[in-house]
Amino acid sequence: MLFSLPALVIFAVFTILPTGYTFVISLFDWNPLNVSQSTFIGADNYRRLFAHSTPSFAASALTSLYFTAGMVIGGTAISLAIALLLSRGGAWLSGVRVAVFVPHVTPLVATSIVWVWIFNPQFGLANAILRWLHLPAVDWLDSSSTAMPAILTYSLWHEVGFTVVIFLGGLAVVSGELGEAARVDGANRWQEFWYVTWPQLRPVTLFVVTISTISSLQAFTQFFVMTEGGPAHATTTLSYLLYQEAFVFFHTGYAAALAVVLFLVTALFTLLQFRTRRSTLS
Repeated sequence: MLFSLPALVIFAVFTILPTGYTFVISLFDWNPLNVSQSTFIGADNYRRLFAHSTPSFAASALTSLYFTAGMVIGGTAISLAIALLLSRGGAWLSGVRVAVFVPHVTPLVATSIVWVWIFNPQFGLANAILRWLHLPAVDWLDSSSTAMPAILTYSLWHEVGFTVVIFLGGLAVVSGELGEAARVDGANRWQEFWYVTWPQLRPVTLFVVTISTISSLQAFTQFFVMTEGGPAHATTTLSYLLYQEAFVFFHTGYAAALAVVLFLVTALFTLLQFRTRRSTLS
């Protein structure tokens, strides 16, 4: 306990106490410039979540779920596929592993700016490829229908490398004897994966789904840099709405209520996934 006490103190000061303070602020019409002038309003900030506004809380929540679903489903499938391809090893594949992981360690702000140029409608690389394929150019970040898919593309590129490494670690401890026995019994590659490899990877998959859900619900930087929540609020997630209310409009109490709801949603998803993991392992 003495050895862990410094870390526990830091965690309490910078995580637990601010989280609890956010709950308190959400019950006030908070004045960030003069706290003494803050007024206790109870649950009014939470009732405001369901009032008509632009963008509404419900619309931002759906946008967050859209992004989270794309990152969790698409990211998990892509990561597992790449990990299976890279699991054989070899000098060349080791270099590819490094190349796949490198995007994850690059700064979000810097790479977001690079991808803004890639999605530039006049001279960006994305539209250059479309023109080379004789397809019409797309106004990627300025269209409500393509802005979120564009951000999803960037986010998958940035995050997949980390989950690939996790899946590679899971594949390293998968029993080769079971796969060999399945092949002897006449199983093809797909049957071997589905009935032998996949069941052994379920705990790893649930872990990937959990961390992907948490990080996706809290994603902010790429939305701030690439679209600023637009166009027409098509990429205004709960995290970006929270930022706007707190630091642009200075509706601190309402922003704290949004933070509390985002925290509870994240905790709910995490608990559900842990319960799923326990039932799977049992």
